[in-house]
Amino acid sequence: MSLPLKPLAALFIAAGVAACSAPAISRDAALPSPQTDTPLATTHSEEVAVLAGGCFWGVEAVFEHVKGVKKVWSGYSGGSAATATYDQVSDGDTGHAESVKILYDPAQISYGELLRVFFTVATDPTLLNRQGPDVGTQYRSAIFYSSPEQERVAKAYIAQLGAAKAFGDPIMTQVVPLKAFYPAEAYHQDYARLHPDDRYIVVNDAPKVVNLQRYFPQLYRAQEQVVSVQLR
Repeated sequence: MSLPLKPLAALFIAAGVAACSAPAISRDAALPSPQTDTPLATTHSEEVAVLAGGCFWGVEAVFEHVKGVKKVWSGYSGGSAATATYDQVSDGDTGHAESVKILYDPAQISYGELLRVFFTVATDPTLLNRQGPDVGTQYRSAIFYSSPEQERVAKAYIAQLGAAKAFGDPIMTQVVPLKAFYPAEAYHQDYARLHPDDRYIVVNDAPKVVNLQRYFPQLYRAQEQVVSVQLR
């Protein structure tokens, strides 16, 4: 099967040059833990977080290696079911963002710690409507909250990072209600794991997983939690 490249990334790769100068954020240490967070649950259960931070392949790859995460899906959030297909979303006018749905155990990892991983290694939150070589509203940075508690933690953490000047530029990440999450086509699921030699993955996404292990050794899990069922 011939798999589609990200539209702009294909131009860079065809030209034989690296798609971006900084494929993964480099820093001396992980970002600070959230001062406002959900306490760890006393019993094992399941919660869902939905995040958007550029191409879903890389964000999915990061969270597949995080302890406490049970499953991660690539998909679309922000638009309607009628436009939740890759070809339509790639046009940038559907309202969708490439997103990931994270099923996690709140007894093992908190919502705030997921956001800490997200901002530290999975995305550059200072970029507006782009990440690396990918440009458009479909690549925006967003937190889709599904409860008042998630909204509270997300907004407080962004304010905390802003006050600490954790990034050189303002954080552009949206914090918006989750309307729905639509799983992407089957060939997008576990893409980084299944195509480790894809140049896009090598340049843009594999370094994020390396940084996850570097900054969060206590959270890093070598064996991915992968999608095992066909979604479409």
